[in-house]
Amino acid sequence: MNSPSIAPTVTDTGTGASASAPAIAHTGTAVNAQHSAHTSLQPPHWTAPRGYANGIAARGTMVFVGGQIGWNAQQLFETDDFIAQCAQALRNVLDVLKEAKTGPQHIVRMTWYVTSRSEYNARLKELGAVYRQHMGRNFAAMSCVEVSALMEARAKVEIEVTAVVPD
Repeated sequence: MNSPSIAPTVTDTGTGASASAPAIAHTGTAVNAQHSAHTSLQPPHWTAPRGYANGIAARGTMVFVGGQIGWNAQQLFETDDFIAQCAQALRNVLDVLKEAKTGPQHIVRMTWYVTSRSEYNARLKELGAVYRQHMGRNFAAMSCVEVSALMEARAKVEIEVTAVVPD
């Protein structure tokens, strides 16, 4: 296992600007910043991930969003469709983040629990479109785990999020 080292530069992916502010990296090379206070950690010899980050370094106020499922604000399911439930769960995540006066740009970690790995994989293109519609091109460090069931019988997905709002 490599020990962390300090990278010489950080590149802001939004502006392309470079700065000499140190960023934590596992390789000692420059890494891309998702946001001025968030730095994506990508070993240079690894294939770049699509739709997520391998790691994020961040400073600021931490916001923890408990697992959100695909029901509405009244805790009622409007559909049993996987993609529609994902869209609703993402909207629920955004609603909770809004209470902390933040949004998807500050998400650093997402954990998805899905009840069907095969449906998740078969519908990745649709899921990617729904993700970008709600989260934009903000790609956190993510994990996705298939589970046998969720606590709510109709739920097909549950999403937990950690965000870090710059001080």
